[in-house]
Amino acid sequence: MRIPSGREPTVSNLLCIPHSLLHCQSAERAGPMSSEIPTSRIARTSKLGAFVAGQAARQVGTKASTFGRSEEARARVLERRSLEAADQIVSVLGSMKGAAMKLGQMMSVIDLGIIPESARADFQRKLAVLRDRAPVVSFGQMRAVLEKDLGAGIDVVFAEFDEKPVASASIGQVYRARLHDGRAVAVKVQYPGIGTAVRADLKNMALFLRFSQRFRPGLDMVQLGEEIRTRIEEELDYRREAQTQHEVAGQFRGHPFIVVPDSVLEFCGEHVLVTEFVDGLVFDDIVEQSQEVRDRVGEIAYRFYCGSIFRNHEFPGDPHPGNLLLRPDGKVAFIDFGLFKRMSTESIETELACLRAASEGRAEDLHRLLNGLGVFPEPDLIPADDMLEFVRDAVGWYLIDGVVHATPEMATDVLIDSVDPRSKHFRKLRWQHLPPEHVFTRRAELYTFGLLGQLHAQANWHRIGREWLYDEPPVTELGLEEAAWRNGTA
Repeated sequence: MRIPSGREPTVSNLLCIPHSLLHCQSAERAGPMSSEIPTSRIARTSKLGAFVAGQAARQVGTKASTFGRSEEARARVLERRSLEAADQIVSVLGSMKGAAMKLGQMMSVIDLGIIPESARADFQRKLAVLRDRAPVVSFGQMRAVLEKDLGAGIDVVFAEFDEKPVASASIGQVYRARLHDGRAVAVKVQYPGIGTAVRADLKNMALFLRFSQRFRPGLDMVQLGEEIRTRIEEELDYRREAQTQHEVAGQFRGHPFIVVPDSVLEFCGEHVLVTEFVDGLVFDDIVEQSQEVRDRVGEIAYRFYCGSIFRNHEFPGDPHPGNLLLRPDGKVAFIDFGLFKRMSTESIETELACLRAASEGRAEDLHRLLNGLGVFPEPDLIPADDMLEFVRDAVGWYLIDGVVHATPEMATDVLIDSVDPRSKHFRKLRWQHLPPEHVFTRRAELYTFGLLGQLHAQANWHRIGREWLYDEPPVTELGLEEAAWRNGTA
């Protein structure tokens, strides 16, 4: 599953971005931002448009400068240009925050097929700062948001408060503090004006979706846009996130290898989230560990993100590397429950039936099940065998009964096979209409596989997944530990 060399960036690269995604300093040395976050729709469109235009102009210049050079010389120029682009992406998208910055976070995990393979690792490493170390907003601005939500001064609520953020991401920064009862806590504070900025992005997204209708005529863009708007509006409300995290923490309390820090509800507000503080190795340090450690973390992440879909009928919508930590005791802590999706039992049962049919090669059954979901406006346009091949290309990494060594290139292939006009499936499957509810499960699976690819984790993902696909007993050590916990025999 390798991207052909020579694939050029096109407008279609932008269209393959999952629809839920939508200073000047080096990515290596991110520091305080020099200006406020642009919040108006015009300002954000202008800034992003100028960036895209600049990139296009540089791409033309790069092609001109490589004309007549040797293959090796052209490769060096393209690599250098890719790494320069990474710095510029961090600068522009990092300063914009919000949905625009989520695009940069996604590109740090899953390549869009536009970066030379030789430069891909360094490109994604530079963009990794957008996951939790983006350029920060000054504490003076953040303090005003914090104290307004708390209704009191910092000293009244906290015994200690470190003004230097420990993480800085798309809609807020995280600080370390200590409550008067001695508990160490993480305090996530929204950027001032970020709500206005994100809503401006949503309006721009509506235009993008209408434009995308030309390329995906089978999709109900109004319904999809409403689903995205609802999820992102929920993400902006930290009170909702606090309640969600509290419930999920309760579900996983006492788990043998998964930790979800609980929220401290009495100190949470619309723009402030206070949770238990967890410490551990961040993702960049995890990838430096042994294959055994990376495989273990990969299986835990797969169980938490994909297992939650089918066991709990709910799941976090942002399974990216910035949202997990490897604790000293070997447990993996998961954070960030702002983008969270709950699904009906009926929807999950339908998904399970589809996956079983695809796994077993039952093309006609798969076609019938998907048609029942309203996926095909005209069922006869899409042969059953073509649909089976498409599903297997999209999620075959956990439908194949064998060891799969995940790589970043494989995650890129899955993305292109799933939604990109360059895909071999596009001409026939552009007419499919996947209900928005199910778009989010596919996004979560794609992001999870991207995370596994960054880890270069290997496992028989299918045999692990058969626990929830077929209700079979576990076959791995972690599975046995989790089963004992679930049965109360641990």
